[in-house]
Order: sequence, then structure tokens, then C-alpha cells
Amino acid sequence: MKLLEVRDLQVAFGGKTVVHGVSFDIQQGEKLALVGESGSGKTVTALSLLRLSGAKLMGSAKLFGAQASPDGLELLSSSEQTLRGIRGRDIAMIFQEPMTALNPVLTIGDQIVEVLTNQGVPKAQAWQEALGWLKDTGIPEPERRMKAYPHQLSGGQRQRAMIAMALAGKPKLLLADEPTTALDVSLRAQILELLNDLQCKHGMAVLIITHDLNLVRRFAQRVVVMEQGRVVEQGAVTEVFAQPQHPYTRQLLDSEPVRDVLDEPSQAIPLLQTKNLRVTYPIPLPGFRGWFKPGEFAAVKSASLSLPRGRTLGVVGESGSGKSTLALAVLGLQAFSGQLQFSASDSTTNTNTNTNTWGQSQAADLALRRRVQVVFQDPFSSLSPRMTVEALVGEGLLVHDRELNVAQRQARVIEALAEVGMDEAQFPGLLQRYPHEFSGGQRQRLAIARALIVRPELLVLDEPTSALDVTIQKQVLQLLQRLQRERGLSYLLITHDVAVIRAMAHEVMVMKDGQVVESGSWQVVLDAPQHPYTRSLLASA
Repeated sequence: MKLLEVRDLQVAFGGKTVVHGVSFDIQQGEKLALVGESGSGKTVTALSLLRLSGAKLMGSAKLFGAQASPDGLELLSSSEQTLRGIRGRDIAMIFQEPMTALNPVLTIGDQIVEVLTNQGVPKAQAWQEALGWLKDTGIPEPERRMKAYPHQLSGGQRQRAMIAMALAGKPKLLLADEPTTALDVSLRAQILELLNDLQCKHGMAVLIITHDLNLVRRFAQRVVVMEQGRVVEQGAVTEVFAQPQHPYTRQLLDSEPVRDVLDEPSQAIPLLQTKNLRVTYPIPLPGFRGWFKPGEFAAVKSASLSLPRGRTLGVVGESGSGKSTLALAVLGLQAFSGQLQFSASDSTTNTNTNTNTWGQSQAADLALRRRVQVVFQDPFSSLSPRMTVEALVGEGLLVHDRELNVAQRQARVIEALAEVGMDEAQFPGLLQRYPHEFSGGQRQRLAIARALIVRPELLVLDEPTSALDVTIQKQVLQLLQRLQRERGLSYLLITHDVAVIRAMAHEVMVMKDGQVVESGSWQVVLDAPQHPYTRSLLASA
């Protein structure tokens, strides 16, 4: 039976139409994928079904079911009171960026419990049910995570908490906007199995918005392909993927990352070295012992690495394995013990007599900040919403190149934006726009330009392509590869995407529960893994 019918949906912001006549159906218990590049209108289409986009809507979106009229409930013209009864109960949504969607002042448990208590579940029972949903998402130590705040979880753990919130209402239709973007490869399969199980139990349909074509192959039954706000192709996944009719669909399917790096052995001295690096956090101990002495949680245990100039070290592992914590220590943003050293800033020096580390002096730290830049996992939370593109991208110049005048700074900003594929021709008024005016992939390109503008020697890339669609991912990886060849940049690449590691890394380090379980050249680790955990990761990918 038909659950949702969308006909000639049009979405406009300020008189500009961004979605043009989109039509599709969703049957009860069906899995439909909405695929396209960032900015193609996928997320806006899904948000408009619940009138969350804040845009002018035209067309029709009818919901069928027990609480709807025989002819369907028209979502686009229903009252706000009616929609409040639909949201979360009949139609739930998993948002793309969990850090901005979760309440920062409530624990994860309280936020899931709130969904259940709003449906009349007693609070004591709601806590146990919420814990069960969190366990189903595969999050480690669910009892402890229930009492944690969003900022205390990794990106993947926050995404799993949001999935638990959405599923707790047992909706008839789940709108999943990139639900596995922040998850490692092994947990993607687990989440997809969870969604499949829920469909069997509750007859739930899923509209999944994604740029992960492998996910579409494994999960969806039908696919709708969007380009620039229009549906260009739709049909059964097997048919569309086997014989794509539209050139844009063929372009998407031909966008796997390509390896294009210099693989010659490096003779340069290491730019970055660590030995027995350890990062710990205090945790309360149970009972009276906690009154006198805190416990200790080791997020990184004795990590040693060496990264030469012009090379890429890929750090791979599941969410919570310590990858991002290691990156924060390298950036000097997290206290650590053990050795961490950067070589002399003069790349022509072939000796290691002059080394630097964090905390020697304020002036030394400032000099290191220029040499070491970062691209964070979540561009929406790392970019200030109050700053224009020109101010965001050029902010580093105010610190590291104070002698530049306004015109020179603007020229450098335009140059950096052009390097990541953004210009005034494509985005009119680009320099005066704000982050919220861009899609997730476009915001990530802004974050990369912001890091490149001070011309660093080392880039710490924390899941740099996790928010990008496949075509833009390929372009960004090609950009990073070109910059490495031309400038001799070094990359510390933190990711759970094995395809990205295979395309970019020279050396690979595998982490699990804060420990390095395997390391070596990319060919050895990826093609002949020795550790069972590495083999399981590669099998999941």
C-alpha cells in the first residue's frame, strides 16, 4: 500500500526555486534512496515533507495510513498542530549533523527519554526502553553514554544516539539524511541491519538521503536521482545501477576515489614523530573511592608514528578508537604524555637537530600553528555562523600575515576558494555569504580553504570527505593529491573510509580501543592484513 505520494513538489527561497517539480511515491515498508550531489535539493525535499525547510512550498505531499483520511493527509497545507502530531510519531527524521541537532545541555539519555515520555511512556520505563534503543545501535558502554552529553561523544557515537532518538518513536516513515556518514564501515552494516529489522517488526518505510552509492546498493530497493533540484532518473536500484540512462547518473557511478600520489620512497627526515604518546581523561570511580581520587580512561595508549614530508599517514579505526584524540594531541589541543616532535621548519635541512613541540613558549606555539593546520569532521560546527566567507577563510591571515592589507587579504581568500572549486561565477556574492547558505559538501570545501590559506606544512584531516558526495569527494581528493605533489604537504589523514585510505595514504596505522594494532605501508596493511581487527574492517568495507 502507498504510504507517501509526492507530486510536483516545488521549493523556493526568497523567490528563487531550488526544487523543481519533484514527484515520487513510497510504499509501506519500502526503502527508497534519494541520491545526488550536495546542493541538488535532496535534504530540502525531505525537510519540506515536514515543513521544516522554512521555504515557500507548492505541489502536493500526501501521507496515507491509519490516522490519515482515505484520500491522504496533505502535509503541505496541514495546520501546525496537525504536523506536531505527525512529526516523530508517523514521520521521524535523522539529521545529517548530529552535533547541531542534539541539545548540548541535556544528556543523551534524557533526549531519548523525552521522545518516549511525549508518547505517554512512564519515565522509569522510558529510561530502560531508551537504553535498549541505544544498545541496538551498537554504541559501546551504552549505560555510560546515556549519562554523557553530546560533546563527550565522538562523531559516530553522536550519530548513533540520534538514530536511537528517531527510532524510539517507532515511526511509519523514517527520513534518514546521511544516517551513516559519521559511522565506521563495520557499524554501517549494523545500522542497516537494524533498520531492516525494524521494517520487519513495524512495517516502517525509509527514505534515505545519501551520497554513498555502496549503501544504496546494499540497502535500497528503489532510487531517485536528483540534479540541481530536478529528478533526472528513478527506478529499481538493480536496473538504474546496471543500466543508467542519464549522463549524470553515469557520472555518479564513475566517481570512485582514484590513487594519484607519488609513491617513491621518501628520503626526507620526518616532519612529525611521536613515541609512546598517551592521552588520558579523568573519570569518576564508583563508591567512596571516587571521593578521594578520580579514575582514568586512556583514549590513546602508547601511539608511535613517523610522518615524512610530502607523505600521507592514514589512521583508520572505528568510532571511539582514539583517532580524533590522537589528532587533537598532534594539534596541541589536547594534553598528552610521551614524545611529540616536529622537525625544523626549513625543509632544505636534512638534519633533525632543531625540533619543536607544543608548550615551549607562546611564540613557538604560534609559529607551529602556522605549520600545522586542521580540517575538522563537522564543518557546520567548526565554522562560525556569524562570520562571512571572506572573514572565515581569511581569519588565519590576521594572525600569521599581519602585514597584508585588505586588498591583499581578499586576493588570498579568492585564491584559496578557487583552489577548492568555489568562485563568484558559481556562487554570486560568495565572499559575503554565511555558512548556513551552503550545503554540507560546500561547507567542507570552505573549511579546507580556511586551512590552506596560511600555506601550512602539515594538514591534519579529520574525516575530510565524510560529508561530501561522491563526485565532490573525488574532486577534493584530487585537489589534496595535487597540493601534496606541488607543495610537498604532509597529511595526517583520520578516516574510517577504506577507499579514501587506498587512494591517499602512503603508510597506514590501524587503531582499536586506543591502541595501535597494526601499521605499515598501505599495500601491506590493505592487501595482506595481519591483525584480525584489520581484516574485519576491510571485510566490512
